[in-house]
Amino acid sequence: MYDSDNIFAKILRGEIPNSTVYEDDHVLAFHDIQPAAPTHILVIPKGKYSDMTDFSANAGAEEIIAALLESSQHLAGRGFSLRRDRNSPAGRHGPCRA
Repeated sequence: MYDSDNIFAKILRGEIPNSTVYEDDHVLAFHDIQPAAPTHILVIPKGKYSDMTDFSANAGAEEIIAALLESSQHLAGRGFSLRRDRNSPAGRHGPCRA
């Protein structure tokens, strides 16, 4: 179930500031405040998904393309690896968005 009070929902609503590096109608990409690498950027969908499993099962094609391809192409000049964590055993420390 989607939690509208999670930290990422608050970031999307502008209640918590962020350092945006990319944004479109479907995703927001911003610098992590506790980076695990010199450049650590989070890409989150703007839709109301509880976690990556929910996103994978219910997102439309445009959202998936924006999350995976368009944001990756925009960030490609920085060099990157893709990683998705789900819950704390996987290394995630905050509420999962995508």
